Amino acid sequence: MGEPADQDSPGGLSLAPFRGLRPRVDDTRLGDLLSPPYDVIDADQRSRLLAQDPDNVVAVVLPDPTPDGYAEAAERLNAWVDQGLYATDDEPALYVYELSGPDGHVTRGLMGAVELRAAEDGVILPHENTMAGPVADRLEVMTATGTDLEPIYLVYDGGGPASALLRTVDSHHPVAEARTPDGVKHRLWRVTEPEALDTVAGDLATRRALIADGHHRYATYQERQRRRRATDGAGPWDRGLALLVDSSEYGPQVHAIHRVIGGLPLADAVTALEGWAAAEAVQTSPSDTLAAVDEFRGFAAVLTDGTSVYIVADTDRLLAGAAARAGDADALTDLDVTVLHRGLVERVWQLTDDESTVGYAHSVDDALRQATAAGGIAVLLRPTPVSAVAAVAAAGARMPRKSTLFTPKPASGLVMRRLADQPG
Repeated sequence: MGEPADQDSPGGLSLAPFRGLRPRVDDTRLGDLLSPPYDVIDADQRSRLLAQDPDNVVAVVLPDPTPDGYAEAAERLNAWVDQGLYATDDEPALYVYELSGPDGHVTRGLMGAVELRAAEDGVILPHENTMAGPVADRLEVMTATGTDLEPIYLVYDGGGPASALLRTVDSHHPVAEARTPDGVKHRLWRVTEPEALDTVAGDLATRRALIADGHHRYATYQERQRRRRATDGAGPWDRGLALLVDSSEYGPQVHAIHRVIGGLPLADAVTALEGWAAAEAVQTSPSDTLAAVDEFRGFAAVLTDGTSVYIVADTDRLLAGAAARAGDADALTDLDVTVLHRGLVERVWQLTDDESTVGYAHSVDDALRQATAAGGIAVLLRPTPVSAVAAVAAAGARMPRKSTLFTPKPASGLVMRRLADQPG
C-alpha cells in the first residue's frame, strides 16, 4: 500500500481540507450525540441511542428507508444547524482524529475530502464486493441531506511527513473530546496551517490506499459524482469524506465477521461435508474452539448451532479447489471467506450465496443468537490478516462481501461534510 501509485495514473492520493460540520456542545454531552457507523447498528441499538439523547446523530445517519424517512433526516439535520447544535467551521481544515480503545489501542489518522478515483487507477483500492441495496440507501440519505455523514476508512503504509504531522498535535488542545458508551475515547484537532497542508499534499501525491471500511459509501460517492457531473459538472461531489490511517504507525485492528446460515440444521451441514473436509466434534465452547483453530494451515472454521460444536478443516484442500475460479489470484482463493462462500455455501451445501441466505454477525454471541433464532448454524471465522487484504486489493480482486471488520470504527457525527458549505 505504500508504493507509489501506478505510473499510468494521474498522481496518487489527494486529501483536501474542508469545512467540517461539527456539534457545538460540551464534552460531556458530545459522547451522547455520536453513534457507530450505520452498518453495524440494529433496531434495538438505534432505539437505545435515541433514548440516551433524542438528538443522537443516528436519527440522520440511519433514517427509515422511505422517501418520508430520508426527508425527515434532512429536516432534522437542518434544524440542528438552525438551533446551533451543529455549526460549520469557518476555515477549511484537515482534522486529526484519534480513537483510544478500552484495551489501550490507539488509532490516529487524517480526516479530509479525498479525491474519488476509479479502481483501475490503482490509487484507492477496494477489496470487497458491494451490494446494490446499501448503495441505493446511502445515496438517498446523502442526497436528501446534501452531506457526507460518515467517513470512509482508508489505510496506507506511511511513515512519511503526513504521518509525522499526526504527532505534532499533542502540544495543542483538541477542538473536541468525547467518550462513547463502548468505552472509546475520541479526540479531534484542526490543521489549517498552509505549510502543514502542503506537506501532507506532497507526501500523499505518491501514495495509494486501501479501503478498510466503507466500500458501500465509496460506491455511493462515485454514483453521486456520476449523476452530479452529468448535470452540474465539477464540484464538491468529486470528493468524499474519508479518514486516512497510516497502518505502520497507527493501524487498526482487524476482526472476523462471522456467517449465519438460517434453516440449515447442523447435522445436515456436517453430513454434507463427508468427502470434502474433516469435521470433528469437540466439547469446548464456540469461542474457545475458534481460538484453537487459529494456527491451522489452510481453511479452518467452527460450525455450531449453539449446542454442538464442530471444527471443519480443509486438510486435503478440496474445498479450496472447489472455491478456485479461472483467472483468480492466489491471494483471493486462499482466503477463508472465499472458501466459505464458494466452497461450502455454493458447492457443498448447494445454497444460493445471497443476502437472504447468508447473514452476518460481528461477534460470536451475536452469531449464536442469530443461528438459534433462524433455526440454522453459525460459521465462526478467523480474521483476515491486513497483509492478505492488501494483497487481494493489489491484485485487482474482490473479497466476498463483509469479509473484514476494522476497529475501532470512526464515530458518526463528530465531523460531517456538507457540500453546500465547501469552497469552490
